[in-house]
Amino acid sequence: MENNNSYPPYFNLTMFMNLGSYRYPAFALCFLLYASMVSANLVIIFVIVRQKNLHEPMYIFVMCLSINSFYGSTGFFIRFLRDLVFDTHLISRWACFTQIYVIYTYASYELTILGVMAYDRYVAVCQPLHYHNKMTLKMVSKLIALAWICPVLIVFACLYLASRLPLCGNKIPKVFCANWPVVKLSCVSTALNNVMGMLATISTVFLPLAFVLYTYVRIFLVCRKRSSEFKSKVIQSCLPHIVTFVNYSITFFCDIALSRINVEELNPFLGVILSLEFVVIPPILNPLVYGLKLPEIRKQILRMLSCCCMCAHTVNVRNKRNTVSPS
Repeated sequence: MENNNSYPPYFNLTMFMNLGSYRYPAFALCFLLYASMVSANLVIIFVIVRQKNLHEPMYIFVMCLSINSFYGSTGFFIRFLRDLVFDTHLISRWACFTQIYVIYTYASYELTILGVMAYDRYVAVCQPLHYHNKMTLKMVSKLIALAWICPVLIVFACLYLASRLPLCGNKIPKVFCANWPVVKLSCVSTALNNVMGMLATISTVFLPLAFVLYTYVRIFLVCRKRSSEFKSKVIQSCLPHIVTFVNYSITFFCDIALSRINVEELNPFLGVILSLEFVVIPPILNPLVYGLKLPEIRKQILRMLSCCCMCAHTVNVRNKRNTVSPS
C-alpha cells in the first residue's frame, strides 16, 4: 500500500523572507505593479481589437503577447500577493501543480509567439511581394494555434510525470511552484522526467530561439544590400521584437540557471529577484516597447487618451454649470 506521506497534500515555499512590518507596503507596491501590468496589456489588446486598420498579422501577434502577459502575470501574482501578507506559505498540491501549469505554459507561449513573430518579420522583409499571399488570416490562425497547442501538450506531459512521483519532502526553494524543484524531491529515479524535461526544453525553448536567430541572420543579409531608407524601415519594424526577444531570453535563462543551483546559498533577496524576473519584467516591458515603438499603436493610444481627456473635461464643465445657481 502506498504511503500517503510520499504524496504530500501541501508544499512549503521557502524563499519568502520575513518582512515584518514591511509586508503591507510590499503588498501595496506589488499590487500596484500588477495593476500596471494588467492595465498596460489591456490597453494594447483593446486598441488592436477596436481599430480595424490594426487587424494585420504583426499586430495580431502583438495582441497575443499581451494576452499571454496578462495570463502569466495573473497566474503568478494572485497567489504571490496572498503569500506576502501571511506568515505561512503552504500551498496545496492541486494549487501548486496548477500554478506550475500556468507559469510554464506562459513561459512557453512567450517563446513560441516570438518565433511566430520572427517568421512574420522574415516574410515581410525577405519576401515582401509574397507577404499578403503567405500571411493570410488562415495562416495567422494556424500559426497562433501551433504556438498555443504545442506548449500545452508538452507542459501537460511534464506535469503528469512529476505528479506521479513519490516525494521525500515538501519544501520548494522558490516563491512560486516550479517543476524541477518538485522533481528533485523525488524518492525514486527521475530518468524519465529528465528526458521529458530535455525534450520540452529543446522544443519550446531552443527551437524557437534558433529559429528567431536564423530569421534575423537572413534579414541582416537582405538589409546589407539595400538602401539606408529600407534599413531604417526594417529597424523600426523589427526593433520592438528584438528588444522583447533579448529581454525575455535573458530573464528566462536566469530562471533556468537559478533552478539548477542551490538557491539557499544565495543572498535571499537576490534569489527572490532573480526568480521573479521572467514573470515580472516581460509583462510590464512588452506593452511599453510595442506601445511606444510601433507608430500605429502609439498613435491610436494617444488618440484614445486625448478622447478620454476631452470627455473628462466636458463632464467637469457640465458639472460646474449644473452647480452654479441661477442669478
